[in-house]
Amino acid sequence: MHRLPRRRAGIPVGLNVLTLAAIFGILIHFDPAAPTAGTSGAETHSAIIGRASVIDGDTLDIHGQRIRLHGIDAPESNQPCRRTGEGRWRCGRDAAFALADRTGTAPVRCMRRDIGRYGRVVAICTKAGEDLSAWMVASGWAVAYRQYSQDYVILEQEARAAGRGLWQGSFDMPRDWRRKSRSSSAGAGQ
Repeated sequence: MHRLPRRRAGIPVGLNVLTLAAIFGILIHFDPAAPTAGTSGAETHSAIIGRASVIDGDTLDIHGQRIRLHGIDAPESNQPCRRTGEGRWRCGRDAAFALADRTGTAPVRCMRRDIGRYGRVVAICTKAGEDLSAWMVASGWAVAYRQYSQDYVILEQEARAAGRGLWQGSFDMPRDWRRKSRSSSAGAGQ
């Protein structure tokens, strides 16, 4: 007579491993500052964590969420600048490349500060504890956005004095360049 093997009492080993992996994953992504039931991310300083894609020198995308870096303004991707003795160069593209190189593939943590006028999350984003806004301004690839924050003004002054990044030559402040660009494209459509 053929007997079926006896089952051990308890949970199969494979299921134990999956359960532990799930618990570990929850603990890694647990954020005590995350919104709780009945609150929204705009009301709390909840975190967005993950691998960042760089949109431009002051905008990231994490898990489909557009995030504007707090307190800085970087040139648009197609914004040109002028280098002393070399002429025009695509400083906006280079600012985006600098941010992409800095973020790499490591996880980025963004703490929400506000919702901007275009509906984007405005956040302080860090990689391994380093404030990416501070790094962009100190490296000269962005300017302090004084209209919204004074946090990075001293770093901008230091980058300018050292001739780093955008300060290698001359450029229109990103806000002014966007305004000119919008007005010239509006006039072209008339």
